[in-house]
Formats: sequence, structure tokens, C-alpha cells
Amino acid sequence: MMLSSIFDLDGVIVDTAGFHYRAWCRLASELGFEFGAADNERLKGVSRMRSLDILLEVGGLADRFDDESKRLMADRKNRWYLDYVNQMTPADILPGVRELIDDLHSHGVTVALGSASRNADIILRRVGISDMFDAVVDGNDVTNAKPDPQVFLLAAERLGVAPSDCIVFEDAAAGIEAAHRAGMRSVGIGSPDHLSHADAVLPSLENVTYNYLKNRLYE
Repeated sequence: MMLSSIFDLDGVIVDTAGFHYRAWCRLASELGFEFGAADNERLKGVSRMRSLDILLEVGGLADRFDDESKRLMADRKNRWYLDYVNQMTPADILPGVRELIDDLHSHGVTVALGSASRNADIILRRVGISDMFDAVVDGNDVTNAKPDPQVFLLAAERLGVAPSDCIVFEDAAAGIEAAHRAGMRSVGIGSPDHLSHADAVLPSLENVTYNYLKNRLYE
């Protein structure tokens, strides 16, 4: 039975992935190497510091910097990212998101955000949908990055529901794995090539409804 739904943020509700990529590319350029789109796939669904470690591995610089230097680099990248975020408007919400959340609420389904982003609050406020979520769990609330299920288990706890009663909407393989490790069903948003382990894969949330999800995942 679907009592609750948990949405990832980047790539599911808003498309801030491009902002992240631009900021990471800028950092890589400063460090003297190129960071390609294929490399960027490895960053989906993981924490900021782990993302930095992956970027440094790509550039052959994994052992060149101490923790403080890496913290300063991550902070610099995040400032560039926030410059892009601060230009967001409600027009940046991905198609179908508002309609689906409204439909879920109309059927008594509670809705949470479960994101690795530490900037979730500012993004939700910029696009004007903070009040659509019954609970928000982001990178400021958890210590373990996906595929660890911590973020989703905490979201279920804050909603007051069992993990088995939740559906997770994710665009990253690490997020799908985290959902399954939490004992939750999953809907992958994007390409089946990257999300083959999801219980269902959709190109977007456009025209997705409560009844569609109920029939697809529970019957």
C-alpha cells in the first residue's frame, strides 16, 4: 500500500544537475584538466565531498590535497553553484511535479524530500514549493551518502510511516540502490540504461498520477 512518497531533488523535481556540472567543470579547469559528461555520471546521488574525491581521481590528483584544501575547493564549487541556483524561478520545476504531488496529497499520500543536497531548502524556496512537502531531509541531516539508505529511512521516520509503505523517486543508480536497501519501492526518472534496478522507470513525471503508480507498482 502506498502511504508515502519520497522525492529526490536534483533531476527529479528540478534540473540543477547542469548547474552542478558547470561548477565542477570550472573547478576541474582551474586544476588543469577536463571533466567530461561521462565522468559526471559518477557524481549522481553522492555527497559533495565524495563528488570532489571522484573529480580529483579523474584528474589524477587524488593524493595531492589535504582535508582542509579539499574543504575549501568544495566550498568554492558550492558558491559557484549557488550563483546559478539564485537565478532559479518556479519555471524551473520539472514537468509534472506539481501535478503529481497535488494528486498524491488528494489521495492521502504524504510527501517527503530525500536529497543529498545541502542546498535543498534554498532551492525549494526559490521555486516556490517548500509548502508541498510534509517532511524534508537533506544533506544537512545525514552523515551517510547514498547508496546508504539513511536519508530515506529518516524521511520515513519523519513522516511516521514504515519504509515498506514508501515509494522513492530517483534519477541516480545510487539512489535506487538506497531505496531498495531501505526496503522501499523505487521509480527511476531517466534512462533505463542507468536505472535498470528500479521497480519502474519513467522518462519524466509528466502525466504520472497516483492511480498509474498504484496500478504499476502494487497490482
